[in-house]
Amino acid sequence: MDTKRLMPSRLTVMRTLLALASVALLLWLTPRADHQSFSYELNQPWKYPLLTAEFDMPIMRDSASARVMRDSIDAKFVPFVERKAEVAEQVRARLDKALAEHDAAGERQRVLALVAAAYSRGILTPELYDRLHTRGLTTVRVNVSEGNDRDLATVDASRMLSPAKAFEMIDSAYQSAGWGRLDPPMVRALNICLLPNIILDSISDQKFRNQENLSVNAALGVIKKGQRIVDRGEIITPQIFTNLNTYQEILERNQSTGNSRTYFLIAQALYILICITVLYLYLHLYRPAFFGSLRKMTFLMTFITLFVAFSIEMFEFFPAGLYLVPFASVPIVIMVFFDSRTAIFSLLTAVMVTALVATFPFQFIFMEMMVGLCATFSIHQLTRRSQLLRTALVTFAGYVVCYLTLTLLTEGNLHSFSWKIIGTFGINCVVLSFAYILIVVVEKIFGFTSSVTLVELSDINNPLLRRMAEVAPGTFQHSMQVSTLAAEAARAIGANTQLARTGALYHDIGKMESPVFFTENQHGVNPHAGLDPETSAQKIISHVTDGLALASRHKLPTVIRDFISQHHGKGVTRYFYNTAVNNAPEGEEVDISRFRYPGPNPQTKETAILMMADAVEAASRSLKEYTPEAIDGLVDRIIDTQSREGLFKESPISYSDVETVKNTFKKRLGTIYHSRIAYPELKKH
Repeated sequence: MDTKRLMPSRLTVMRTLLALASVALLLWLTPRADHQSFSYELNQPWKYPLLTAEFDMPIMRDSASARVMRDSIDAKFVPFVERKAEVAEQVRARLDKALAEHDAAGERQRVLALVAAAYSRGILTPELYDRLHTRGLTTVRVNVSEGNDRDLATVDASRMLSPAKAFEMIDSAYQSAGWGRLDPPMVRALNICLLPNIILDSISDQKFRNQENLSVNAALGVIKKGQRIVDRGEIITPQIFTNLNTYQEILERNQSTGNSRTYFLIAQALYILICITVLYLYLHLYRPAFFGSLRKMTFLMTFITLFVAFSIEMFEFFPAGLYLVPFASVPIVIMVFFDSRTAIFSLLTAVMVTALVATFPFQFIFMEMMVGLCATFSIHQLTRRSQLLRTALVTFAGYVVCYLTLTLLTEGNLHSFSWKIIGTFGINCVVLSFAYILIVVVEKIFGFTSSVTLVELSDINNPLLRRMAEVAPGTFQHSMQVSTLAAEAARAIGANTQLARTGALYHDIGKMESPVFFTENQHGVNPHAGLDPETSAQKIISHVTDGLALASRHKLPTVIRDFISQHHGKGVTRYFYNTAVNNAPEGEEVDISRFRYPGPNPQTKETAILMMADAVEAASRSLKEYTPEAIDGLVDRIIDTQSREGLFKESPISYSDVETVKNTFKKRLGTIYHSRIAYPELKKH
């Protein structure tokens, strides 16, 4: 078994890698949630259709109500405290030691008695004291049992003091008893030693606070599966806003568990791959020339992938981002370099893949496909930049009509009609009108030639054509006639008319290097008269290589150079070859390769048409009479000879196309060389 035959070709591998790279990039950018993403704001109308619950979901308290309720609970919450009995004894001992040196008239005992009275009332921490008085609380809860078991009791806190208030009480009582003012050492000792004996029981306080806050977080009810959450046009109140957030959170939580996330990721990848595969099948079956070109496939897949990636990013960052993206530019750009059918299939692929992230896929697909088709039909062939402006206007009208239709279809009225959406469509179409810039970028990067460039090249004021008109006027006139014939024939068989016309204008530019060697530029003197047939043939053949060199210097596109190299194919300079054979001694063989053009033979319909038009137009000049029979015979003889020699085998032109081309040439030449009536002479004066 030949293993080489089983190995995929390099082109197949590259096409496969292009498809897989597109899938990988788009899958990476696509949101991971298998549900619609909604954009909504508090106190704004719900802009989507009726939303119903996909599952039973709790009705949670809205944030504003929850905050009010939480603040109310916090304001009325009675704190839990812990009484430290040992603090009073510790403070008494420290004061007794500090005041030992100041015991005149029993002052120490008086102060210690007042301190004991303050501790009997209870001294709170400054924070706890401020909290009680700020909120108007007069009680605290305290543990009154021993051991680990907690027996909490509510205690009156109205007479409890802070360390500062305890000092004020002691100082005031000391003076009221008539004992005068406290000595500075005593004041210093009291400020240092007075410590709170009632502190916050943080464990119990937090525990019971959380229990009371459970009512805040508790569900107010349940929205059953299939029950309405919000309807289009309804104002999003705080409660509805909370319900929507709950709905989204539960959806995301459901997707983060189990294998559903993995399955959805696989489904997304398959969806994108199917869309790309359908495009590949179309190209393989109906556009094999495109499918067989790695450069064209790279452009097509890169353009579609980057366009969809840009659309996904716009959707992520802007609420109406998808409708800011000019999808109509996809068929316009692709049609310039390919054809209308490929452009429509590419649009379908881009829209279907992007619909994966659209909030409402049906509406999105309908609108973008209808608008894209309108744009395609309005610009059958882009030849002028001004056509883009007309297409932008048609596209805008298409968006507005589709939007009105969908609004009436889903709402039954125009109450939800939004001028903001119309403005979005306007921005979209303004961006579309600048698609020419994108076309120029594609031309530069991928080396393609747009129809606009072809129109610019076909201007006879082009420096190269103007020079040919001056240096080789006969060749220029011949090229003009050939371009007319080629364009008519291309139009008749559905080939690229503009390409055929432009290529025909440049196919003989190589004759400018030695114009006198070509019949149409001669004026009585024939330089071939003194040359042998082989030398003459080489002079004639050289106009192909000279033309290619000239085209390279003037940076003519590759498609135009193909016309120069292929318009004679691998044909033979029959006149000089026949002359050489007739003049050769008996038995001597003439090398036909010395009389053959370098080729290649025509590879496209347009270059095949040029080969026929070039030969027919040149030969038509030698006719002695231009009767319909003579013209028909000439056209049939020349084109049939070319066909017999196999010059058209490498081009996709069919026998039916060749017959159509023949008939077109016959009709056109008959018009050009029609007989004229003789004007009568004036006999009377």
